[in-house]
Amino acid sequence: MNAPEYIFEASTKPSLPWHEVPLIRATEESVKGYGCLVDDPENFEIEIVQWPAQGWRPIDQGTGDEAGWVEGIFRGHWRGDVLYGENEAVNGNYVLGWSTDPQKAQVETQTAPRDQVLLWHMNYHPDGGQLFYPLDNKPFIIPAALPGDDLKPEKVVAFWCDGSKGLYIHPNIWHEGIFPVEDSQRFLDRQGKVHARVSCDVGQEFGVYLSCPLRADKIQG
Repeated sequence: MNAPEYIFEASTKPSLPWHEVPLIRATEESVKGYGCLVDDPENFEIEIVQWPAQGWRPIDQGTGDEAGWVEGIFRGHWRGDVLYGENEAVNGNYVLGWSTDPQKAQVETQTAPRDQVLLWHMNYHPDGGQLFYPLDNKPFIIPAALPGDDLKPEKVVAFWCDGSKGLYIHPNIWHEGIFPVEDSQRFLDRQGKVHARVSCDVGQEFGVYLSCPLRADKIQG
C-alpha cells in the first residue's frame, strides 16, 4: 500500500457519503483509554515504546527506546473551505479535510459554513504518545479511535476540548491533526522522535468521509 499524499487539491478526491462522528466533551473520564488531559505541558513526559523484537531474542534492557521525543508548533488553519495542518515537530504539511464536498470546496473563498470537518484520513504512532497543548485558549476538536488495525468509521469519536487544557493520546491511538473551531489555532506538539506512522485512507477504504462536528451544540450528553 502506498503512503498517502498529504498535500493535494481537494477536487482530486471524489464525492462520498458522510458518516457523522459523535462529538464528546473531553473530560478526565471520557478520555480514559485514549489518553489524558494536561494542565501543564512543561514537565509532562510522553510514553516512548521500545523497539519490537524481531524474533525470539529479546531487545536488551535499556535499549530500543532511546530516541526520545521532538516538539514544535502545530498550526491548524482554514483557507476557504479547506483545513490545513502544519507540524513543525516532524516537518509535516497536510490537507486535513474540508467543510463541504471536496468536489465543491474552494480555497480562495469560503462557500460553506465551517460546521464540520470532512475527514479523509487517520493514523497512529506505534513508537510513542503525542501531546497537543493549545497556545491559544480557544476550543478545538481531535478525532480518535482505540488501538487495532481493524479501524471502522463507527469506532471513531471526536473530543471537544475547551482550550483550557491540552490532550495527550497514548501510543497506537488512531487520530488526525487538531481541528480549530475558529479560523486558525496554534498548539505545542510533542511526540516520539522515531515518528513511525500507520495510515488509513478512510475515503478509499470505507467509501465515506468522517464528518466531525465543530459546533458546541452537537456535543452529546
